[in-house]
Amino acid sequence: MATFDAFTPARPAPSMGAFSNLLGRVIAWNDRRVTVKMLKGLTDRELADIGLERGEIHSWANR
Repeated sequence: MATFDAFTPARPAPSMGAFSNLLGRVIAWNDRRVTVKMLKGLTDRELADIGLERGEIHSWANR
């Protein structure tokens, strides 16, 4: 059985600055990258247990 670490990623404070916007995009990109890496490490059976197929990993992570 697979286990996942539940975590809340850091988010920049709400702001209208361009740097804050860029930082938020980088954080979101890294969250997707980590999710894809974790899902790719699962077996096909483990993915089926959570209702995913290997070909759906990228589309699911980009939601």
